[in-house]
Amino acid sequence: MIRTRLLVAVALSLSLAACQSAAPVGSPASVTPSRVEPTAAEMRTDLFAFAADSFRGRETGTPDADRAAAWLARRLATLGLEPGGDSGYFHRVPMRRTMVSADSIVVQTPTGRTSWQLGRDLAVLTALGPGAPLPKLAADAEVVYAGYGVVDASLGRDDYKGLDVKGKVVVIAGLVPPEVEEAKRTAMESPDALFSRLGAAIGRGPAAVVLLLPDSLFGMAAGQFSTSQIELAKGAAAGEAPRVLPMVAVGRLTNGSPLVPRGWPSDASTASAGTRFMASVRVASTSFNGYNVVGIVRGADPALRQTYVAYGAHYDHVGIQQAVNGDSIANGADDDGSGTVTLLAIARAFAEGPKPRRSLLFVWHVGEEKGLFGSEIFAENPTVPLDSIVAQLNADMIGRNSADSLYIVGPGAAPNGQSAVLGTVVDSVNAASTRPFTFDRVWDTTTHPERIYYRSDHFNYAKKGIPIVFFTTGLHPQYHQVSDEAALIDYDKMARIGRLMYQTGVALGNRATRPKPTATQ
Repeated sequence: MIRTRLLVAVALSLSLAACQSAAPVGSPASVTPSRVEPTAAEMRTDLFAFAADSFRGRETGTPDADRAAAWLARRLATLGLEPGGDSGYFHRVPMRRTMVSADSIVVQTPTGRTSWQLGRDLAVLTALGPGAPLPKLAADAEVVYAGYGVVDASLGRDDYKGLDVKGKVVVIAGLVPPEVEEAKRTAMESPDALFSRLGAAIGRGPAAVVLLLPDSLFGMAAGQFSTSQIELAKGAAAGEAPRVLPMVAVGRLTNGSPLVPRGWPSDASTASAGTRFMASVRVASTSFNGYNVVGIVRGADPALRQTYVAYGAHYDHVGIQQAVNGDSIANGADDDGSGTVTLLAIARAFAEGPKPRRSLLFVWHVGEEKGLFGSEIFAENPTVPLDSIVAQLNADMIGRNSADSLYIVGPGAAPNGQSAVLGTVVDSVNAASTRPFTFDRVWDTTTHPERIYYRSDHFNYAKKGIPIVFFTTGLHPQYHQVSDEAALIDYDKMARIGRLMYQTGVALGNRATRPKPTATQ
């Protein structure tokens, strides 16, 4: 599952500053369990292979992700699925890799001059997301420390009061002021709140903005933005495009940093007199293709087989990370190896078993961790007519946490009630199972601070008006860590989710009408 990434959040803060009726569902008898349904044993075998060190974390833009795609394509061929891509089982996703190198990064203080290293001390954002203006690649100006960058009347706080930041290098600490009460602190710690502060700083006309983060967050940011940045080719700006925004960088927030007042954090002074920040970086871009993997199981009805129940998961992960106890490979067993192999088991069940009236479309997306890239391109350039997809069922991180709890996202969060009827189908199928899940709907909203609705591939289908349901068992301490290993997965639970998704596909596949509100049938 994608993190709330810096460039996406900054782009939103810049560009979005201003941004039911239930149809009858089929009888639960239509989803009577079948002997071909997904099993825990097959998922365990597949996941130990797919989340092995040999795939080196399956990071998009590396040969490791391409090998993972080839592995999936071979499996689909063995299962007998029809190729559904634009190149056999593969669906091309055009991307661009931008390599960043530093001419120099220097902080000059009254007591000396410090040279910084790109990636180790500072990460520079060369783009802020599709559609956003580009930030400059150089800055040379006086430093102004703006505290936490908070302007909040309810707190009686304006960290910019009395500061002249125009044309300066504004430095803000990406923390919450210590005096903020717990009830408000949670909201202020959300990614949206942090990036709203960053966007507000950019809007004040400085020469550069440097956001200082604690080591744990800086490490993530530096890994994403320091030397190699990947974006969709369609959203990547040409080299000649003007860079009109201030330079944007992320640095380490440490005691003794030359970018913060000498007495920080006990000294609330904003003085950074005599400190100058000078940085210049260069970029060079190359284009390449990533690959979604797509397979089809044809339905039995001559008319309805031209429509599809779509299943989705992402097979990429975050690759090689900083070593922990000698382990540097983020295997991504739960994120999203669990969804990947569950879709394989569902595809095998449909290939071997009775066919529903509609066809089944399986898409393993690439580039989810980079910004939902694969699903964005597939939703914009599908290999089947977009209006032939009646629903999309997405699985991302479905192998952990309590045995009977399952998060359901979409029926409430998707706009205009477009997924409400699909939600009643899922509810009906779950209720008819021999061991129903307890659905947790806390994330099924657009306002939850975790923004889960926006953070996996279903979102790009929902934007096109397709009913979606997102199945996930939630976050855990191993999320995006090298410790997300296949040995930690609850395979019995994952198989139950696979059976729920399979049975939902059967119900949708045999349903005479699309799972949309009555007004749009």
